[in-house]
Amino acid sequence: MEQIRLINLEDEKPTVKQAMDRLELELRLAKKQNVCVLKIIHGFGSTGNGGKIRVALRRAMPEYQKRGKIRFFVPGERLTIFEEETRKLLQLCPDFRKDHDINRHNNGITVVVLRDRKG
Repeated sequence: MEQIRLINLEDEKPTVKQAMDRLELELRLAKKQNVCVLKIIHGFGSTGNGGKIRVALRRAMPEYQKRGKIRFFVPGERLTIFEEETRKLLQLCPDFRKDHDINRHNNGITVVVLRDRKG
C-alpha cells in the first residue's frame, strides 16, 4: 500500500483552474487508494504560474479541511520539526521522516494529510 504520493501540479504549466481540477481528482483517487499523505509540488512563483497555483491551493486547504476532504495540511515553509503540525504529520505517517524537504523551508510545496497510516 502506498503511504505517500507525490503530485506535481506544475507539470505542463497548467492554468490555475486546470491545476485545481487535477488536485480534486488526485484527492479523490488518493482517498480511494488509502494514501496517507500527498506531497504537492505547486511552485512558488518564479515562473509566474507556480505563484498563482500556490495561492489558490493554499486558499482552498482550510475549506477542504472544514469539509472533511483532508485531515490537515502543512505548508512547505512550515515543514519543520519545530512546528506542531509537522510533528503531528510524522506521528501519523512515520514514513514521511525520510522526505528530503523536512527542515528545508520549501514554499513551493504543500503536504496534505488524508488519514493516518493505520486507517
